[in-house]
Amino acid sequence: MIKPLLWPLMLSGLILSGCTGLGSLNRAGKPNDLYALTPKSTFSTSLPRIRQQIVVEEPTATAAVNSDQIAVQPTPLQVQYLPRARWVDRAPLFIQALLIESYENTGKVAAVGRSTVGLRADYVIFPDVREFQARVKTDPEGNETLEVHVRLNIKVVDALEDHIIASASFEELVTASSDETLDLITAFDQALGRTMRDAVEWSIRKIYSHSVSRPTPE
Repeated sequence: MIKPLLWPLMLSGLILSGCTGLGSLNRAGKPNDLYALTPKSTFSTSLPRIRQQIVVEEPTATAAVNSDQIAVQPTPLQVQYLPRARWVDRAPLFIQALLIESYENTGKVAAVGRSTVGLRADYVIFPDVREFQARVKTDPEGNETLEVHVRLNIKVVDALEDHIIASASFEELVTASSDETLDLITAFDQALGRTMRDAVEWSIRKIYSHSVSRPTPE
């Protein structure tokens, strides 16, 4: 489910300066609408329960992504932004918030939060947003679609011993059902949601395996 703020979004289309094709990308737009994506709330029932506390750091990201603007690549070498639609915050900040809420929604973590709240971490999650944009794709017949690409790299650090115990990348590609703004945001929500689900489940399992194998202090 998407949460469009400043409703209604008059679906007048997306504007990308200098981008050809995809008719609604070139139509006049309305004043800014703000969009928030949703946390993941459904997880595998086989997830182990962990007693350790987790801190999720703010994700790192390239300058192109570290923004409240919604990025679209008309070509592999170009990054442009939707001029009349924005995220509710910089992408790394709201992705951090969504990851924290997703961990909470598993019901399998003792405590999770940001380092700024003073939580004593047993394990720290360091996310890196490698991809968070839509791409204009053209098929052999010349038909153009928008494909959302989300890729997160996750490092899990043992805070007590200060070393990385696991690292992996999680990636999703979702094609928007049309080039209208709401359909594009829906594709972002689906791609990020699936990526977060996989990352959260993987990291919980890694923390559980590491914690049970750690020698008990004498």
